[in-house]
Amino acid sequence: MNGSSVRFMPREKGAAPLDVVIGIMAFLAALALGASLLADRASLGWRTGLSDRLTVQILVPAKGDAASGLAQETRAALAVIRATPGIAHAAPLSEDEMQSLVEPWLGKGSLVAELPLPKLIDVVVTPGAHVDLAALGARLEKAAPDSQLDDHSRWLARLKGLASTISWTAYGILILIAVATAATVTFATRAGLAAHHEMVALLHQMGARSGFIASAFERHYALATLGASAFGTALAALLFLAAGGLEFVGVEAVPFLPPIALKLSEVGWFAAVPLSAALIAWATARLSVLSVVRRIY
Repeated sequence: MNGSSVRFMPREKGAAPLDVVIGIMAFLAALALGASLLADRASLGWRTGLSDRLTVQILVPAKGDAASGLAQETRAALAVIRATPGIAHAAPLSEDEMQSLVEPWLGKGSLVAELPLPKLIDVVVTPGAHVDLAALGARLEKAAPDSQLDDHSRWLARLKGLASTISWTAYGILILIAVATAATVTFATRAGLAAHHEMVALLHQMGARSGFIASAFERHYALATLGASAFGTALAALLFLAAGGLEFVGVEAVPFLPPIALKLSEVGWFAAVPLSAALIAWATARLSVLSVVRRIY
């Protein structure tokens, strides 16, 4: 019996609900994949933005004139920092830059402008240079007692851990969806075998082998899964692409959170979702049909 005898299994009347389920699972898988891509990009952006940078915070002095004391300690700290080997640039943040930092939490206005905010000094380290942070911190404490040196290592570790948690959670969701897809296709394949029992029996009596019978089912469910999952994945891709235009409809982006929109190059990874779903359906259908046909016949 040649391969042209049976190309496709007849489409069952109840196939539409299966397509909906596959499409929804593909949509959720694409969302999880997109969340993983966003977390990786945000983690890389945070690390790139904070690498080779230090921050010196000078608190408002508790004694004496706060304004003059803050200005004096800022000048003393700048002198120490700029005299340190390996420092490429050091400059205090302006009042406007300080206001923009606290605006997401406190808003803006005259009340915020009157708050006794600390002074921040942005320090850029020469790439590849080694700066003795312990010695620098000791010199800063001596010259400006209210100063604090932050190399961002603690925050970078936390941000990296958060991004890793999001990524691994997304991978776990993808695995669960893959298992659910395999279980769904297994159930549909067994139901299809039961619905087409007479056809399968006739093919077997005509000398068709188990692999030939399985090929009809595996191709049928692989193509059906590919189409349904491609539709669900496309919806998720459009959702991530449209997220970049939310500001045009009045939704403001949160300044301290990464954008939720994906780039076209990142959306290309979504093609792996329908291809993987079709491969899972193909393998599951083949194994299911072979196990059932060999046991019955």
